[in-house]
Amino acid sequence: MASPKRIPIFDGHNDVLLRLHRRAGADAVTAFLQGEDKGHLDLPKAQQGGFAGGLFAIFVPSPRKNSSNSENPSQQISGEAAPPAVDATEAQRVVFAMASLLYRIERESQGRVRICRTVDDIESCLADGVLAAVLHIEGAEAIDANFELLDVLYAAGLRSLGPVWSRPNAFGHGVPFRCPSSPDTGPGLTDLGKALVGACNRLRILIDLSHLNERGFWDVAAISNAPLVATHSNAHAISPHSRNLTDRQLAAIRQSGGFVGVNFASSFLRPDGRQDKDTPLDLIMQHIEHMLEHAGEDGVGLGSDFDGATIPAGLGNAAGLQNLVQAMRNRGFSKPLIEKLCFRNWLRVLGQTWDTAPSRAPG
Repeated sequence: MASPKRIPIFDGHNDVLLRLHRRAGADAVTAFLQGEDKGHLDLPKAQQGGFAGGLFAIFVPSPRKNSSNSENPSQQISGEAAPPAVDATEAQRVVFAMASLLYRIERESQGRVRICRTVDDIESCLADGVLAAVLHIEGAEAIDANFELLDVLYAAGLRSLGPVWSRPNAFGHGVPFRCPSSPDTGPGLTDLGKALVGACNRLRILIDLSHLNERGFWDVAAISNAPLVATHSNAHAISPHSRNLTDRQLAAIRQSGGFVGVNFASSFLRPDGRQDKDTPLDLIMQHIEHMLEHAGEDGVGLGSDFDGATIPAGLGNAAGLQNLVQAMRNRGFSKPLIEKLCFRNWLRVLGQTWDTAPSRAPG
């Protein structure tokens, strides 16, 4: 009996650019294109696992004086104080360096990697077997108060932006890493943060809610005219981590025509919030099923957090993604639903955000 056809995966979040940037050498591009033992994501692993593309995050680490999170952006120890703020000049330096790295990967890939600015670009990559990379920034510390750099970055390919990571900045307050904890951990967006939402709506840049605290989430919901999107978050009802979404938040995402990418980080999957590779793959399925119930079958997909978190051993890295697809089949998911979860729902929400006039009235 023939094996089922491999289903492509479009993914909502990875931190491979941070991992490569830390190599600080000319071999970073080669390491991605040729592959290596370390890390969760490179081109050979992507091809092996059916990783067809995704949002490639630029993340500016916090100063080293508080560096528990410095290796992986999703692995600050639960309960620690929020990391210190990042200087805007340093943030801009790192953003330019990591964006340049993605451009060099595209240039040296001989057509195997393409930076995408539209859904048509992504669909063309899926048809041609080319890795589709979308430029995303996690934490807006590099953005100036007049949003001049935002216009420049948009012209350079930026299509997704998280106003905050899990630390405060000029735009709002990121949710700290705590388990157990409510996501309601402090103030929401600042006035400048609310203006940033308007600027992203104007440019049709996706606004990522994943690291905002609950008040910030509701601030965006009240003023944005785009679908509400959390690129890499899980269900608080299963794992009571401050980084996860309550059922009320999931209902608001569904009502907006929005989307949630289920995160593979063990600390956001597990009820105890532990970073543990022995976390069963079944926990990812439990979060997917909960999301389907509360956000709807058009509002759920994948947001791996590859190279930014401890991933269950049953998945391992991007090469193991078809293990998750098989788990969906074993759960009795239909092929149309699996395709929605793996890539079609991402294409829908990106198209609604980027390519058409926003249709959701704020409020």
